[in-house]
Amino acid sequence: MRLPRTWFVVLACCSFILGAGRPALASEKETQAALRVPENRDLGKTVLFRSNNRKTPIVELVQRVKGAVVNIHSERTVHNAIAGDSFTMPPPTPNRVNGMGTGIIIDQRGYIITNHHVIEDVSVIRIRMCDGSTQNAQVVARCPEMDLALLKINVNHPLPVITPGTADDLMVGETVAAIGNAFGYEHSVTVGVVSATKRDVSLNKEMSYKSLIQTDASINPGNSGGPLLNVNGELIGVNVAIRAGAQGIGFAIPVDNMIRVVEGMLRTRRQASAYDGLHYRDRLEAGTDGLVRKVVVEGNEANSPASMAGLRKGDVLLKVGDVPVTCGYDVERGLLDHNPGELVPVVVRRQGKEQNLELALASPDRSRPAPGELVWAKLGVQLKAIDGDLVSRVNHQLHGGLEVTAVDESSVAAKAGIRQGDILVGLHNWETLTVDNVAFVLSHPDLSHFTPLSFYIVRSGQVRRGFLGQVN
Repeated sequence: MRLPRTWFVVLACCSFILGAGRPALASEKETQAALRVPENRDLGKTVLFRSNNRKTPIVELVQRVKGAVVNIHSERTVHNAIAGDSFTMPPPTPNRVNGMGTGIIIDQRGYIITNHHVIEDVSVIRIRMCDGSTQNAQVVARCPEMDLALLKINVNHPLPVITPGTADDLMVGETVAAIGNAFGYEHSVTVGVVSATKRDVSLNKEMSYKSLIQTDASINPGNSGGPLLNVNGELIGVNVAIRAGAQGIGFAIPVDNMIRVVEGMLRTRRQASAYDGLHYRDRLEAGTDGLVRKVVVEGNEANSPASMAGLRKGDVLLKVGDVPVTCGYDVERGLLDHNPGELVPVVVRRQGKEQNLELALASPDRSRPAPGELVWAKLGVQLKAIDGDLVSRVNHQLHGGLEVTAVDESSVAAKAGIRQGDILVGLHNWETLTVDNVAFVLSHPDLSHFTPLSFYIVRSGQVRRGFLGQVN
């Protein structure tokens, strides 16, 4: 709610009639004449004091980014259990419970990032934009381990997006701002400072976070999934949690972690329809005003579209398609929705000069081994998709998995303790719902940095975690 402006009106209407050493009473006609407004003044107008100092950096950043922040309203159905025998009739009574959160638009086509706990187990997700319009959203991808989820809404016009910054150079005491759906008050803005960095926080036995940003900018229920911004309006974190019973203690997931997760989510979605063979990496380099993010080509797969386009190791990606590249997921945004055979323009900086190239995407079933072959070669297991309900019954946060139907006894998987009959439900930060999901992780350019590579399986009705040795 906007506070009313304070209007300062100065009335200088003072008249005294002097006589005999004391004030005299003026006649009614004289009083009216003294109080008459001069004819050259505009009636009904009051001149307000204006100052450029009112438009602070916080005001400017809010005006710049608020269109890329959305409010999330959700519904979930909760069944009230009936006391007594679990088979008592009638069945439990369903009740609808409303939830709220915040989202960040990361792509103009309607892709939105938020916290996984905001949309967990919900049946309806409604997005309310800054202009008041509403849209239903679908969940595109989830990463429960990092508490992030990717949503999609259908739009007929480009949406504004927030520029990602970095949390690697945050200074304790630095001013930050949070925008979110606090207690349902949409687009609430709070301001504070960075209280600490690299905080490890455990909410309970099931959920813990690593290396969070701590801030005293007010983070309230409903702020989850919203942006934490620096004074330049750059995204530095995704607000995620508060400390119950405390004041001025809130936490955010560093944007650098969010970028890696979103990049993987978009790449998995895109590779189902088109193949490029491009390997790249985000880099942070010192600039005149802090760290500067850029994306550098790490290499290409042999005979891939990327190698045939002339992309080289060391090239700095400036633009892919019509998307300027500032971070890793911008590359995926630029390639998303392009079909095999299409030419995608790519602009790179090579040895200080810009060069224009064309990347011809290929069908995903060409120029590389089939996902099943790759999984067998690298892990030594054969996998088969199963009914997702079999996994959801074990843990409602899981949405499916892959049954291990064969294991090479000399393989990396066998040495890690994976057995025939296990259900693989996760690898590193990603769910494994299809063999393509597993192949994506095993082909990831950062695979060497995932060591040891964690995996999650369901065995004997329990979710178990293990670690794989070196995967080549």
